[in-house]
Amino acid sequence: MRLRSLTLTAASGAALLAAGVLPANASATSAPRTTPASAQEGTVSASDLLAKVTSCSQISNGKYKTDDETSATVPVCGKNGAVFWKADMDIDCDGQRTTNCNEDRDPWYQDDTAFHQSDGKPLKAESLPYVVVPSSSSIWNYSGAGIKGGGVVAVIYNNKVEYAVVGDTGPTKIIGEASYATAKGLGIDSDPATGGVDSGVTYILFKNSKVSPIESHSAAVTLGDQLARQFLANN
Repeated sequence: MRLRSLTLTAASGAALLAAGVLPANASATSAPRTTPASAQEGTVSASDLLAKVTSCSQISNGKYKTDDETSATVPVCGKNGAVFWKADMDIDCDGQRTTNCNEDRDPWYQDDTAFHQSDGKPLKAESLPYVVVPSSSSIWNYSGAGIKGGGVVAVIYNNKVEYAVVGDTGPTKIIGEASYATAKGLGIDSDPATGGVDSGVTYILFKNSKVSPIESHSAAVTLGDQLARQFLANN
């Protein structure tokens, strides 16, 4: 996980435009990267989940920034069986090197993730939907709130639900980041240098949950759907 800079991101995009260069996997005629892989995962609708998180009972001791340059405006909120926040989405490409997640595509690339696959290797951001949680600090301690590596997260954007796992940790004062695969599944531009979205993403993390193996997205969807229905019943 890296500290992102809006200035650097803008500069990278400007440099590509000035040079007339397109990313390696893009062309002027290619399909937009914002095409979602799926419109809905599981049986619980985005609208039903969002109806349960309209108000915030703040459990964090302060608020988080969404980027290094922004002010702290995002609290972590508590519900029965879950915590949630509403933020932006920056793209995390950390973990195993793949076609779209590597040093050439991502200025902040790191070859490891906080949590690992069942074989001990880092996660694959390009293929596995995962979410980044802020590292524990005086603002909030995720593990103390029942959130663990491999825990299930319902990520909601533009009336779509994507089930992900807690896969990486980030800066202590910044929130709102998920893997390349999470963004792609929700129809968000997944380019690690210039992609993401500035607002409108809701992250619902289910307490004391764990997907096994962590790298199985189908297992995350199955467990996530079960926990989402339980969340609706208990809130």
